[in-house]
Amino acid sequence: MSEIKIIPETLETLPIMPLRNTVVFPHQVIPLAVGREKSLALLNHLDEGSKVIGLIAQRDGRIEDPTVDDLYTWGTAAMILKKFKMPDGSEQIIVQGLYRFRLVEMTQTEPFFVAKIQQMPDEFVTDMEVEALVNNIKNVFQKVVDYIPYLTNEHRVMILNTEEPHKLADLVAAQINFSVSEKQQVLEIQNVKERLKKVNYLINKELQILELGNKIQNDVQGELNKTQRQYFLREQLKAIKKELGEYEDEGTEIEELREKLAKLKMPAEVRKVAEKELNRLAKMSPMASEYTVTRTYLDWLMEMPWKKSTRDRLDVKEAERILNEDHYGLEKVKKRILEYLAVRQLKSDMKGPILCFVGPPGVGKTSLGRSIARALNRKFSRMSLGGVRDEAEIRGHRRTYVGALPGRIIQEIKKVGSNNPVIMLDEIDKLGMDFRGDPSSALLEVLDPEQNFSFTDHYLEVPFDLSKVMFIATANMIDTIPPPLLDRMEVIEINGYIDEEKLHIAERYLIPKQLKNHGLTEEQITFTRNAIFKIINRYTREAGVRNLEREIASIVRGVAKEIVEGKIKKRRITPKLVEKYLGPERYFSEVAERVSRPGVATGLAWTPVGGDILFIEATKMKGKGQLQLTGKLGEVMKESASAAMSYLRSNAEKYGIEDDFYEKYDTHIHVPAGAIPKDGPSAGITIFAALYSLYANKCVKNNLAMTGEITLRGLVLPVGGIREKVIAAKRAGIETVILPEKNKKDLAEIPRRHIEGMKFHFIKEVDELIELAFE
Repeated sequence: MSEIKIIPETLETLPIMPLRNTVVFPHQVIPLAVGREKSLALLNHLDEGSKVIGLIAQRDGRIEDPTVDDLYTWGTAAMILKKFKMPDGSEQIIVQGLYRFRLVEMTQTEPFFVAKIQQMPDEFVTDMEVEALVNNIKNVFQKVVDYIPYLTNEHRVMILNTEEPHKLADLVAAQINFSVSEKQQVLEIQNVKERLKKVNYLINKELQILELGNKIQNDVQGELNKTQRQYFLREQLKAIKKELGEYEDEGTEIEELREKLAKLKMPAEVRKVAEKELNRLAKMSPMASEYTVTRTYLDWLMEMPWKKSTRDRLDVKEAERILNEDHYGLEKVKKRILEYLAVRQLKSDMKGPILCFVGPPGVGKTSLGRSIARALNRKFSRMSLGGVRDEAEIRGHRRTYVGALPGRIIQEIKKVGSNNPVIMLDEIDKLGMDFRGDPSSALLEVLDPEQNFSFTDHYLEVPFDLSKVMFIATANMIDTIPPPLLDRMEVIEINGYIDEEKLHIAERYLIPKQLKNHGLTEEQITFTRNAIFKIINRYTREAGVRNLEREIASIVRGVAKEIVEGKIKKRRITPKLVEKYLGPERYFSEVAERVSRPGVATGLAWTPVGGDILFIEATKMKGKGQLQLTGKLGEVMKESASAAMSYLRSNAEKYGIEDDFYEKYDTHIHVPAGAIPKDGPSAGITIFAALYSLYANKCVKNNLAMTGEITLRGLVLPVGGIREKVIAAKRAGIETVILPEKNKKDLAEIPRRHIEGMKFHFIKEVDELIELAFE
């Protein structure tokens, strides 16, 4: 239960002394310096028997002669204990606070203030909360004493020995330097519990400020000590270097940078930035963390080849010789490079082209970039973009980041030391994209000749001219390249090689290279042409020549081992010896064997690594007309099979097939290599051929393959990937190819030597297929 005591209120008259920047509390003993005329007049007026005066704080301590409105309305009645006369005419008094009062009416203003006051007694409350507040205030006060130098151990003892809650609140508020307004708020609270709450809040806030200030002081002191220690160590290091004759003044380094900058050729805008950064560097302490960042940035600016370029080899015939020396075939690419050189002779400021080589793996796209750089007499740099997901890889990091660097484009140009290199962007179709940004979008500016003359890297923050750079991108497929990026590049498709081309490549490049890599000579090992053909046809099946090179390397290693063991001195590789070194044959020509029975047809398929042949098998069994499809087929291919079956059923009578065959038999269509996913509409006529062969009991002609989409009306629609498919047919030994009529234009783009000895038939309707494909 709480208990409230109320002291009867009394009215009396007291002389009032205004106080500047001071609030006096009951029970507090405090010295006061008295120097103002009104205050001195008040002291002189007091007789020996009257020693009680009223003390009220001013709202603004800067006012010299306050009026009634400048004073707070609450104050403390105090008894004067001592008075001292000072040499300058002022007086020093020691007073003790007695009780709170509220100003009722000012009765006199001259020569000093006199007022009627109302005594404001404490409202006592005793409960558990009051006890808790008292204990908390005492505990916090002990902590505050440790931080404040003007509080001594005597203050700590005095507060700890104070038991009365009202007295404790007043004494704590009096001892700590709270603001005048905060102290006045405490003075004006009659309820003891509320007064304790206010003091508790103020003292806790004061403790937090003191602790934070102490932490800041310790951190600063630690940093100062560290800086001083580094300074002494650097001075000692300088003294040691001077003794050894190795010391260089910091000013010397700045002067060297200025001299270097003066000699460099760079755009005016870049020079202005470099000079500004150099001036900043000169004003910095070498110990500052910013010093190293600025110095590194200056190094990048000074080492970039702003106006340094290599002279192009404009001799078209010599460039053609180099290209032919390095690569067999690839006429389309060579023609484009030679055209560029011819135009460069006529127009010296021509912008570099943006080429994109698209083709299956192993056909020489990447090595072609080196060959082009050699033909042009330019520096070469290769950037692999496969799996790059961060936009900063292209545009660089801003200098606000720790360890910031320019993007890889700028890095490569600095590395080669020329502003017109050949830069190969390898695997551009495998760029990633995630929360770190979209690198393909960052490449849009790089690969646009209308924009890249002022490419701005985030790190350099000054434009660099990329228009002289020849960019060559490589990709395995176009589909995954974003359309805006693809639009900026000139796409040159590189087809797979046929057997004759692989033979030439093996003889001219692969075998000499492997002999050199394994320390053998042409006298020690030779390959017959038939042996090379056998490796090509029986041990590799690819669009490029990577696996061919691996198999040749296996044979060379085997021969090298035998020569080292002393078993032989030289070896001539024949088709029989190929099996000895490479083991049993891995691939066989299955075309004639697979189509020897009704129900089988040979199709042509496109894959990301080049074209391939596809066998489609159909069989029938007693049933109720169900169609079963296997071989991991996609939705489009399944729909093509349904369309082929529907067309065959609707035209069964015309083709001499039983009208009710679909009621008697279930049909199963299977595409072998069942683990490999297959999809697309281009197998439509091949599926129809297999079904017709099955139900008409006729075999498809040997060495014949086909591709095309079928419709329910029996039309044959055009398909894609004709180049890859035709080259795959040539590689597999196919002699006759049936294509849609509208794909005739695609055949014109295939070099004649790739299709030499092959026959092509172009059809508009399925009926033409039956006449051409069956015996």
